[in-house]
Amino acid sequence: MITPGRRSRRASAGRGKRVAPGGGARLAATVSLPVLPLAWFAALQEHPPWMPGAYLGYLLVVIVVPGTMFWRRLTGGTGWFTTDVVLGTAFGLAVEALLYPVGMVFSMPLAALLMPALAFGMYRALPRRKLPERPTPWWATSGAMVVVGLAAAWFVRVGSQLIPLNGPSALRPNSDAPHNLAVAAELSRHFPPKVPYADGKWMSSHWAAYDHIASSHWITSIPLDVLTHRMVPFALLLLTVLGAAAVGMLLTGRAVAAPIAAGLTVLAGDLAAWPWTVSDRLFTESPFSLGQLTNPPQAFATVLALPLIAVTGLLLRRKPGQTRAQLFGLFVAGGVLIAALALTKATALPVYAAGLAAAWVYLTVRAGRLNLRALILGVGVAAAYALTFFVVLRGALSSVLFDPGATFEHMAERIGGDGSTVVVIAAVVAIGWLMPAVGALLIRRRLPRDPMPVFLVVGFLAALTGAALLYDDGQAQLFFVRTGFIYGVLLATWGLGSLERRQFYVAGVALLIGAAAIYWGRYRSPDSCSGAECFAQPLAVASVIAVLGIGVFGLILRGSRRTWAVITVAVLLGTTVSPTAVSLREFARPSLTEYESIAPGGIEAARFIRRNSGSGDRIATNVHCHRPRASHCLTGSYWIAGYAERRVLVQGWAYKARVDDTYPDGVQSSYWDEEKLRLNDEAFSEPTRDVLEKLRTQYGVQWLLLDERVSAPPENLERLTELRFHFGTVRVYQLYSTSPRPAPTMTPSPSPSPAFPTSSPTPTGTPTGTPTGSATPSPVSPGRTFSSTSVPTQSFTPSLPTTPTFPSSPAG
Repeated sequence: MITPGRRSRRASAGRGKRVAPGGGARLAATVSLPVLPLAWFAALQEHPPWMPGAYLGYLLVVIVVPGTMFWRRLTGGTGWFTTDVVLGTAFGLAVEALLYPVGMVFSMPLAALLMPALAFGMYRALPRRKLPERPTPWWATSGAMVVVGLAAAWFVRVGSQLIPLNGPSALRPNSDAPHNLAVAAELSRHFPPKVPYADGKWMSSHWAAYDHIASSHWITSIPLDVLTHRMVPFALLLLTVLGAAAVGMLLTGRAVAAPIAAGLTVLAGDLAAWPWTVSDRLFTESPFSLGQLTNPPQAFATVLALPLIAVTGLLLRRKPGQTRAQLFGLFVAGGVLIAALALTKATALPVYAAGLAAAWVYLTVRAGRLNLRALILGVGVAAAYALTFFVVLRGALSSVLFDPGATFEHMAERIGGDGSTVVVIAAVVAIGWLMPAVGALLIRRRLPRDPMPVFLVVGFLAALTGAALLYDDGQAQLFFVRTGFIYGVLLATWGLGSLERRQFYVAGVALLIGAAAIYWGRYRSPDSCSGAECFAQPLAVASVIAVLGIGVFGLILRGSRRTWAVITVAVLLGTTVSPTAVSLREFARPSLTEYESIAPGGIEAARFIRRNSGSGDRIATNVHCHRPRASHCLTGSYWIAGYAERRVLVQGWAYKARVDDTYPDGVQSSYWDEEKLRLNDEAFSEPTRDVLEKLRTQYGVQWLLLDERVSAPPENLERLTELRFHFGTVRVYQLYSTSPRPAPTMTPSPSPSPAFPTSSPTPTGTPTGTPTGSATPSPVSPGRTFSSTSVPTQSFTPSLPTTPTFPSSPAG
């Protein structure tokens, strides 16, 4: 019989008391630490070693060390040095996200290199104070490193396969990957950013996540697509795992929370991965969901939310002896994180604000007076939100509408269900979303009047409510769930971390019972169905098995009420493990289209333009549709702007829905400047000298990229321009005039090219240009003029990486 009142003396080590580890403990902790760099290089083994090495060095020197110094000086530390390092790294990313655009305004794309000097200056300027330190037990470090190794193994098997970087598959992405690359390219070359694939409008979206990609691209010379689709997503996943572990330790005051939080971040999720929901990739909600890999703002927002939750806890818990200077440092740290989060993801601040408002009400009612600390944070959130809306988003209205239940109706339509199944589907999905919050039932508060459980519960419920009541055609409302799901992980961690030493064995067995129950229920679920019975039966089977497991296990132990609560909560949390593991395995298949949305030879052509142009050059193209010559045109093509790192006059202009080929006949939406579109298309259908000269002088177009799959090249186009590149189905022309045109404001040297070609398409004909063995023509300066006979056409030759020379003036 387990008596919860009996507390093991050795459990005090998990509560942070100073316990001197023995030689074996030190050895175990030392051996486990190299797992992190080893996992990093193992997960990125497909790339040349210098690339992961350069990014890791950049992260350590520019982000980790300065960020940790900032964090410890401003907040006073959490009491664990390892926790401060993890949270300081996330804080360093927030500082970089705010510093990079300032540097671009002042012609300093390498502004992040100032962070070590700024951190050292702050360290010397602010008064020193002795920070309380508690050793992190070796088993906590080792447990977190085991989860890191598991995350790396998953990334090798699944994450690195979702977006192909080379080979024929690289030509068949959906619209997400090229869009992310285009935005990253825009932030790396221009500021303030405009829509790079439809030049002319200001970018009315959140872009802070791409600041980190652009900054690391400038400093490390790693190709932009490798950073956007591989290294940065993997780094943010690891920081999510370690950040959850760090915040779990802070909330509970126990080191045992570190491996629990890390494990739940990777293995736990919701109940959405039934066979009939896996078909819709949007309905997988966990920190390791697809949105973390294909949506950099979502992953970046999760990383930034964790130190913000930590700062909120340090402020609202009223640590005894805090001076005004210490409070000011905490508010500065919170302000930096709030500002960075406001620029990162639209769903992040509303979820945080809901939890903060609830905590403010709770503290105000308990104390009988206004709580100024929560109020100041709330004012900061409101100010950051307003500034972002009016300055960054420029007052652009969201496409998300208030439409209760539409999320579940959409899901029913996708799987062929009728109106009678919507209620059942809503119940299954909502129960799955709510499951992590049951961990709150086991929470034992470490401090009196602790507002953090209220903060986490209300924030989590607000996220789920937002997803259920709002709707967007592109399913953007589901990012509320992804934003709030880390709150659920922390609630579950806090509950399990509050157990006594012997109760961990009980919880471990109960977790296995829950996983087995949901696995058997899922096994009974048919792969496809359209009736309410097949939706409800699997969950009913799983529920019966879970209830029986709770009853039998509880009777065997003959435990107290606390023991029964531990068993029940652990079984319910265990039900989220199996579906998440299944969904992660299912998503090993890349989300590719059946057609080549990128033209064969298009990536090489775009990189040719990048190597031979200035950042102020613009490109005109006949590519507008995601699928060439489709009967229904999704105007969601963005790859030219991404790979060329140059603005395109008019390529694609719609980014409201995923590529699912369900649009009606015709064009998805009309372009906002019909005259510009008409002039652009005339250059590829009926080109004249006047049309081309107007494109060059009025719109700054210096390059034409033509895809032969869309339209054949006009006969007189080569007489009016200069054919510079021809490979596959793509031709690249350069516009010229008889008089020299002024050089652009900024002319950086060529951006780095990867050591391997992104794709190797088979040319439709023999590439025109210099014969084999002849000298490759030197790059043409953006301001140089030439005659039609002076510069030969260049055939495709994959180039080795080059290190850019960083200019003294801003890009574009």
